[in-house]
Amino acid sequence: MSLFTAPETLPFGVGFGLIVGIALFEGLGMLVSMSPSNLIDDWLPDVSGDGALDRVLGWLHVGRVPALVLLLLFLTGYVLFGYGLQMVAHGLFGGYLPAWMAGLLAVPSGMATVRGLGSLIAHIVPRDETSAVSEQSLVGRVGVVTAGAARRGLAAQARVRDALGRSHYLMVEPDIDDEVFEEGAQVLIVRKAGAFYRCIANPHPGLM
Repeated sequence: MSLFTAPETLPFGVGFGLIVGIALFEGLGMLVSMSPSNLIDDWLPDVSGDGALDRVLGWLHVGRVPALVLLLLFLTGYVLFGYGLQMVAHGLFGGYLPAWMAGLLAVPSGMATVRGLGSLIAHIVPRDETSAVSEQSLVGRVGVVTAGAARRGLAAQARVRDALGRSHYLMVEPDIDDEVFEEGAQVLIVRKAGAFYRCIANPHPGLM
């Protein structure tokens, strides 16, 4: 029986399917001017304390690397190690390890991949967002739509600078129903509504 169709490798086949599904999901989100990564990151807790959960999340680079990227790293390490483990087991013992055992043994490899490659990604592509800045502190700031067209019910990405000059990338919708902000439009953040920010046209474009 083929390595990829054997029931003992089912967890890794599911993992590979998730990798493909996440990639398609993110690609579809880009087509409709929404970022699933940003939405998921908005739902995650801030890593700003010294508790056990904060230390674990910080060790996994949560808050420094987009959550979907971390999930993809975990799945990649998990799947590659899992298939490799089963190949070695088949060569040594003439058969595959039970699916549950191989699945558990592959988890540390997935975590190690997140830890190692996540650190590399965090340094190569650092995120501008920081948990030290309150979400409400961005209300009243001026930004520029950088991806997509923002209309009510269809958010677009905008770049906003905080009081220290650091850039933050937000998902924004017009605060007025019939307004549309195309890419490059200057907007003023007026409030936060759920995972999105509401905005109006920048009334003082000369101050941008």
